Amino acid sequence: MSEIKISNLTFAYEGGYENIFENVNLSLDTDWRTGLIGRNGRGKTTLLRLISGRLKEGSSYEGSIISPESWGYFPFEIGEDEIKTNTLELLERHCEDLEYWKLCVELSELSMDAGLLERDFDKLSKGEQTRVMLAALFSVDDSFLLIDEPTNHLDMEGRRILGEYLQKKRGFILVSHDRSLLNLCTDHIISLNPSEIEVVKGNFDSWYKNKSDRDKSELDENLRLKKDIKRLSESARRAGTWSDKVEKTKSGTRISGVKADKGHIGHMAAEAMKRAKNIESRKLRAIEEKRGLLKNIENSEELKLMPLKFHKERLLEFRDAAVGYSINQGAGEEKPKAVVKDLSFSLMRGEKAAIKGRNGSGKSSVIRLILGEEGPLLLSGSFQIAAGVKISYVPQDTEHLRGLPESVIEGTDIDRTLFFSVLRKLDFGREDLMRDMRELSSGQRKKVMLAKSLAEKAHLYIWDEPLNYIDIFSRIAIENMLKETDMTMIFIEHDSSFVENVSSKILCL
Repeated sequence: MSEIKISNLTFAYEGGYENIFENVNLSLDTDWRTGLIGRNGRGKTTLLRLISGRLKEGSSYEGSIISPESWGYFPFEIGEDEIKTNTLELLERHCEDLEYWKLCVELSELSMDAGLLERDFDKLSKGEQTRVMLAALFSVDDSFLLIDEPTNHLDMEGRRILGEYLQKKRGFILVSHDRSLLNLCTDHIISLNPSEIEVVKGNFDSWYKNKSDRDKSELDENLRLKKDIKRLSESARRAGTWSDKVEKTKSGTRISGVKADKGHIGHMAAEAMKRAKNIESRKLRAIEEKRGLLKNIENSEELKLMPLKFHKERLLEFRDAAVGYSINQGAGEEKPKAVVKDLSFSLMRGEKAAIKGRNGSGKSSVIRLILGEEGPLLLSGSFQIAAGVKISYVPQDTEHLRGLPESVIEGTDIDRTLFFSVLRKLDFGREDLMRDMRELSSGQRKKVMLAKSLAEKAHLYIWDEPLNYIDIFSRIAIENMLKETDMTMIFIEHDSSFVENVSSKILCL
């Protein structure tokens, strides 16, 4: 057993306006299965890179970090020239002392065939790439692992397998926004809160329950403090106004028609002003003290939608449908290939339907057919969507976004104020509003697309993996909003907690 010790750490990126961390002290046991959580942009990946020693140079860095001599980092930093390399060769480059037989054991525990190692890395799916990298890292003895968001390319079944795999391991820090995964495999939580970093024993649910109870108590105290501040501010204002009035009596005042003694009035005014200023100063000090007691609680305000109400009960329906594509066989011959068969499904007004299935089962193909995009075809059976249905769509990919965030609503009837309000409720920073979206993180770009959809008035909302890269607090805020609105929705999402809490019906492919 050893420790990671962080002492008096202050860190800022070169050219950055604010410190990411300030005077942080932290002690972690390297035998813990630790989950690292926090809002987007709070510094989770930065903390992992600091622990691994990657960010000390070229930045504003103070303090010390004592970390294990042997550590592994997921994901690998793979260069363009490496992507077409044989998978086993690539793993050996990035993991010293890698032993083939140990790697095969780890792959087996992740329900993977060792034959994948013979293929080029770029021929593996994103989910397969994730699992072979993790298998390689865990096959190295006495290595402490720093794992940064491994679930982004895993379906629900893949996440379950990963959670059960990590449950058997010890010695890692896992950054994840998937509550089910954190509950399954962690025994400690590091939370990057607005004003502090806390380390607690337990999984996400136990941490969140304690946090919710504490927040409720602190919110009640905050309400009392704000009332006190308002009362003291008003009292201080009156004291200041009174002293000014007394000062004005030094000139122009008559008593029984006789002009008053200016010296006497001046003395009285000075004494009164002194008392008033002392009272005002005491009240202002009390105000500042009470402001210092206010807790910086995570803001997960409820989000309100106003969806359009469609005039018919049924919005769309599949009957015994097969969905697929035309495959070019050469010589001009095309042959249809079904990816989904025997699909019978209807969506009624107010329903929220989750589409579940393994990667490659045709989930996105069904959505693209509903949207009327080119590519997927109705090969047999029937599909109908009611005429006049207005759709709001959030795609998986956000790499195409360019320009300032507000450019996504240009040329639409979306209320600009509402759009910005939703972004703020998703903890989107003011400084990010002035940045080109190419400079934003994947999570911030996805929030832009979600804010656009949430602010849009539509009959049907279609979201394709909307929560990729989105922090837990924003997920919970979106989740609470969706549970309280009668919007009609179809979505693909691998976060099992979100699916369980939001969906009113499930379509399994």
